[in-house]
Amino acid sequence: MPSLDDLLHAAVTGVGGAERPGQVEMAHAVAAAVDTGEHLLVQAGTGTGKSLAYLVPAVQHAVDTGRTAVVATATLALQAQVVDRDMPRLADALEPLLGRRPTYALVKGRRNYVCLHKLEGGFPDDDADSLLSVGDVDKAASRLGQEVVRLREWAGKTESGDRDELVPGVSERAWRQVSVSAEECLGSRCPMVAECFVERSREAARDVDVVVTNHSFMAIDAFEGRQMLPEHDVLVIDEGHELVDRVTSTITDELSAGSVRAAAKRAGRQADAADALDDAATLLDSVLEPMPEGRLTAVPDALATALGRIRDVARAAQTELKPQQGEEADAGRQVARAAVDELFDTAARMLEERELDVTWLGKDPRRGPVLRVAPMSVAMLVRDKVFDERTVVVTSATLELGGTFDAVAGTVGLRGEGSPRWRGLDVGSPFEYPKQGVAYVAKHLPPPGRDGTAPETLDEIEALVRAAGGRTLGLFSSMRAAREATEVMRERLEDADIVVLCQGEDQISTLVREFAKDVRTCLFGTLSLWQGVDVPGSSCQLVLIDRIPFPRPDDPLASARSQAIARMGGNGFMAVSATHAALRLAQGAGRLIRRSDDRGVVAFLDSRMMTARYAGFLQRSLPPFWPTADREMVLGALRRLDETAAPPLPVAEPTLRGLTGSVAGTTMAGAAPVPSERPVATPPPPPESARTAVTQGHAWTAQEDEELRDGVGLGLTLEELAESMELAPDVVSARLDGLGLEPGQGPTLTFG
Repeated sequence: MPSLDDLLHAAVTGVGGAERPGQVEMAHAVAAAVDTGEHLLVQAGTGTGKSLAYLVPAVQHAVDTGRTAVVATATLALQAQVVDRDMPRLADALEPLLGRRPTYALVKGRRNYVCLHKLEGGFPDDDADSLLSVGDVDKAASRLGQEVVRLREWAGKTESGDRDELVPGVSERAWRQVSVSAEECLGSRCPMVAECFVERSREAARDVDVVVTNHSFMAIDAFEGRQMLPEHDVLVIDEGHELVDRVTSTITDELSAGSVRAAAKRAGRQADAADALDDAATLLDSVLEPMPEGRLTAVPDALATALGRIRDVARAAQTELKPQQGEEADAGRQVARAAVDELFDTAARMLEERELDVTWLGKDPRRGPVLRVAPMSVAMLVRDKVFDERTVVVTSATLELGGTFDAVAGTVGLRGEGSPRWRGLDVGSPFEYPKQGVAYVAKHLPPPGRDGTAPETLDEIEALVRAAGGRTLGLFSSMRAAREATEVMRERLEDADIVVLCQGEDQISTLVREFAKDVRTCLFGTLSLWQGVDVPGSSCQLVLIDRIPFPRPDDPLASARSQAIARMGGNGFMAVSATHAALRLAQGAGRLIRRSDDRGVVAFLDSRMMTARYAGFLQRSLPPFWPTADREMVLGALRRLDETAAPPLPVAEPTLRGLTGSVAGTTMAGAAPVPSERPVATPPPPPESARTAVTQGHAWTAQEDEELRDGVGLGLTLEELAESMELAPDVVSARLDGLGLEPGQGPTLTFG
């Protein structure tokens, strides 16, 4: 086996890069962790080349031992980077040294793939007006029918069956007509199991060296024991700052009278307990309706009775729906049982009143009262299920908050009695942040309030964007603020020929590509723009942050965590709210400097970044930019950058994938020409109206629907989604229901 240094050198040379001290240090730390079994938290700043720093020792281990290594990312962007760019070039570079080409595969959840059995009518339809036959007989019957026709044509051409390959995409409702959840799947009893995209992709991934997946899929595999991933003794968690939120979202459950009635309807004539489920739904509704919204510190007797009834009736229905030995697979029965199983598990969980669970009630005008339950902490669960049986490397550009790893280590179970051995390492960044970037606090602005963006703040945004000549990524704490700033800036900057895009007006990936292509373009938004946006070069020379991104004070989980820490004598605000804000700020500020030749300004429009008692903690979590509060100096610097900036960098378009998730047209042994056309049937039909639905008087647009999907994909709770869109939770909840979506649940800087 060649040495790690030889392999790393070959890999870096193969991708056309240069070795960096931090990258070499990280690669050796990862290899040492794999050898010793000691877990590793490694902070690697942007530009370190951390992907190669963990992929090379992972491949070395896999080739040496024959055991697969798993890499889990939080965002689709990084997942695509590893599979489309890093691993193919890495495999080419290492093949001569290893004597064979390293292999790799992409593994996702079942809902991400088209189900051929459902496509052929093997499952009952989710919507009465969306039968697959509608699309066959009358393409003009509905937009939904037309989308399903596109999906059927695409399914006959795609090699992977992966939804991400379908460009342009389709609505969530249409995708539900051709996909199934893991619980609904017939598994080995499916008549089309041999042709199944999911089974074929997982079989292809069984013996590869590196499997790439996402946090949620990795968590389900670890927690539920489904063994969807190959056996592995090395796990790399990239974007590790997101792990806790993704895990929490994965194991958040909810229950409502509507969900009970839906399960009863699916059970239909297949179970005598269906009528009893309807009665249990009525009982639950009568108990929840008069209850106030908010967290339940204990389950009231009446609610316990209703939950007990649901649990018991669901258990009876489970027995009736259980397939008999030798019985032919029945998709309708499987779908019904999946719904009943979820009722039973959720009701039983709520009745247990586990010490670390937080249960709360929300009201929705369409769905009625909704009970939700989520873990206050996932630390012990992650310790036991993720860190116990394998060596884990957690990496991110933001793991040290306030100058220490302790906060992040605590959230994943690496602190306290019985915690496993681990090491924290900061390999720094090759960037010269004080020379490349300026951290500017607009201390003259009024503190942020609840009545919209202050006129002085809008004036500041205009002055900064004009000085930058566009080139601005605006990160806002809410969609209302982002939209308000967009509308005002479009009007004010029209004379400067500056275009302002806003999140929600198209898919995030499309907006980011448009932003990156044109230096006179700005992109404003929230949620997914705070992280994962990678726009190096001159297109992004100003990052605006409108306010410190604290969690909502009435968030059930955040408040429960704060109270629990306070009861133990800790500082709940610093441990929860300030830590949350520090992580977001570090991620947001990290959007500015992506390459060694990038230059620019991060502008904080919240004076509390200098004046508040917790300001030092937040500042220590930021990259070490050159700090200032001098407005005129910053405006002058932005003007000079605009005048001397190089042309924008080329922008890559989406990639077509094959069965294993690798670039289509390539094999594990080498490469073949990539087809020039994507397997897309016909362009999607135009919507019948600019609005897609109306809930509580709010007319939803397609862009707002896409924003909801982005938020759900990030694992945001209903409350977080509502806050970001500046809408009432019940309005957002009603639309989520209509779409079939489930919410997820350094030194201190001295500013002068």
